[in-house]
This record gives sequence, C-alpha cells and structure tokens, in this order.
Amino acid sequence: MKVKDLFDIEYPKTLIFSQMDSSNDGINFVSAQEKNNGIVGQVKYYEGKKIYPAGVITVPLKGSVLMAHYQSHPCYVAHQIAVLTAKSEMSLHEKLFFCLCIRKNAYKFSYGRQADKTIGNLDVPDNIPEWVYDTDITPITTVQLNANITKLEIDKWGEYSLGKLFKFHKGKRLTKEDMTAGAVNFIGAISENNGVRQHIDVTPMFSPNCITVNYNGSVGEAFYQHEPFWASDDVNVLYADGWELNKHIAMFVITAIKANQYKFSYGRKWTLDKMKESIIKLPKSKNGLPDWAYMENYIKSLPYSDKI
Repeated sequence: MKVKDLFDIEYPKTLIFSQMDSSNDGINFVSAQEKNNGIVGQVKYYEGKKIYPAGVITVPLKGSVLMAHYQSHPCYVAHQIAVLTAKSEMSLHEKLFFCLCIRKNAYKFSYGRQADKTIGNLDVPDNIPEWVYDTDITPITTVQLNANITKLEIDKWGEYSLGKLFKFHKGKRLTKEDMTAGAVNFIGAISENNGVRQHIDVTPMFSPNCITVNYNGSVGEAFYQHEPFWASDDVNVLYADGWELNKHIAMFVITAIKANQYKFSYGRKWTLDKMKESIIKLPKSKNGLPDWAYMENYIKSLPYSDKI
C-alpha cells in the first residue's frame, strides 16, 4: 500500500508571515525541524492563510526529511512540508504508526536529495499490527515541584573551574570480548540513552550520584548517573567535592558543562587536564560560592521536573 492510498496530501507554500505570539494563545507554526513536534513557536492569526485542523500529519520534504509528526492542535505549516489528511476514519494509534512508517524511509533522502512530491509513493504496511493498538500513548503529565519560577540573571553569575568543584576519575576500557550481558549499566561515549551503551555482567566500578562527561566520541555530552555503573575509558566521572550533589542540581550543572562542547571535537579531545581547567558559569551566592539551593529550586520550577 502507498501513502497516497491512505492520505490526501497537500503542499503548503506558507512562509513565516506573522509575529511570534509570546502569550501562548497563538497558533502553532510547524517547520522542517525534527524536535518539538516540528513546532518552532506560536504566531498570531493571519487572515487568508490556511490553518490546518488538529489531527493532520506533517512531513518535512527538506531539512529533517520525512520526520513525520502528528499535530494535536490546529496549525500553520511552512513551505516544503507535506500535510497528510486521512481519507477515512483513523485512530490516533494508527496515525502515530504511519508516522513511524514514514520516518523509516528517511535514510533514502538527505539535504541534497529531498523527498519533494515522492512521499505519496512511499510503501506502508497493508495491515496494522496488534501491538499498535495495545501501546500506551497516555500523555505525560507534570506537577511542578516549585511553583516559583526564578529569573535567571546570568550577568551576576560567577566563574568556577570544574577541577575546583569536582573530584575526577577516569573510566576503564573493556573490550567486547570482556563483556557479557548482565544488569550493570555500561557508560560509553555516546550522546543518547543517558550514556548507557549496554548492560553487562560486572561488579560496578562507580557508585551513583555523579556526572559522567565524554572526553572522546560524542565529546562533551554529560549525564547524571543514579545507579551503580561501569564507565569506559572515553568517559570522565565527576563527584561533588565539598558540596552535596543531587539530581536537580546535576541537571543545572550539566547544562553549564555542555556549553563548553563547541570548544572540542573528535579531533580535539576534552582530556582530563583540559576538563579540570575548564570554566563554567553558575549562579553565585553572597559568599562567592555557587548557589546550589538556587539551582535546585530553579530546576524544580520547570515543567516535567517531577519526572527527573
């Protein structure tokens, strides 16, 4: 079966035509980005431009090619994005399944080889598997742990070297031959899955409540570790030195650490010595030390902080 057998396909030619609406009462504007469901922001109503209803699927034909998204709210859609409307009644489960099917074709295209109007000829399954209907897609809810959102005043922050804030430890190399499947997290120099590359059968090398930072591979990616683990030799392990780390403070500090990523690459490693000397900016208390309480409360004020 082809995509065009299931969906009517439109190709909007809308450009960014209206000022952004910061009141959160505007209309979603969908572009060719992969993240945030393709939504770059909300814009004000503009007479004469088509608003697509909730329930359509948007598919970038350039940029993040074929990164299909289900739109749960009415939206404006940028040019070079296909808008798919189901020809017959289709459940949310089914639409999300076809989004996945379309995405699986993304490897065929690139920035230089755009999908253009070939999307209608993409193959999708004739029958929908039973697991699609059994999958839980209940929206994630959140309760803010701290309702008082504190304004960030970065110009008043202090500068601190990582070597003064943390005790550093290096991971240890394990070859594939030395690994067997088990229950212990193996932290590798990757950028996803909290750094957990696989689970292995070893005695954990490190205790939890620390931050791991890649100095090789995906250089500068940092994660909070809340379970015992083994770290590869491409990873540095940072423990709080003279202060108490927790998961909320870690989320704040990790963001500051990752702000240094642009200085390093696969060809310019963030070695242990360079990492210790690296400076990060953090909120400063009256005594000149980092204001850990402020950082914790700020993270707790953010939506979905209760899911950390």
